[in-house]
Amino acid sequence: MKVLDLQCQHGHVFEGWFGSEDDFQSQKQRGLVECPLCADVHIDKRLSAPRLNLGAREPAAAAAAPSGTTSVSRAVSSVQVEASTLPPALQAAWLELARKVVANTEDVGSRFADEARRMHHGEVQDRAIRGQATAQEALQLLDEGIAVVPLPAAVKETLQ
Repeated sequence: MKVLDLQCQHGHVFEGWFGSEDDFQSQKQRGLVECPLCADVHIDKRLSAPRLNLGAREPAAAAAAPSGTTSVSRAVSSVQVEASTLPPALQAAWLELARKVVANTEDVGSRFADEARRMHHGEVQDRAIRGQATAQEALQLLDEGIAVVPLPAAVKETLQ
């Protein structure tokens, strides 16, 4: 397994895990490697030091990390805050939240506005949904008293 430090042309830095260098190059050529913050596919490898596991004890800093924290290969930014300026722990927390949203909602795609209305009017059982809506549809839903929360477009594609 190769763990690479990657960067998009907008300066967002993230980590990618690949089976081999050839695997990375193949995925990059097919446009499958993209920035989880802005969905840019112009990705470059950064210099990174390899971690060699030679049976030595785990460094004290890593051992002191709270249980339940994990190294993550993708992160999500909010519209107002540049994620690359956030501390890594906050980036990881945001990513975990985004993953929970994706895992606990049904993707209704372009039917989002219609499905939200049907739930609001009691035509179908309430459930957590996500999908796509135009800005106009979202405003109409808000005007009708239906709560909607916009998510970055890359969240669904990046985290599934």
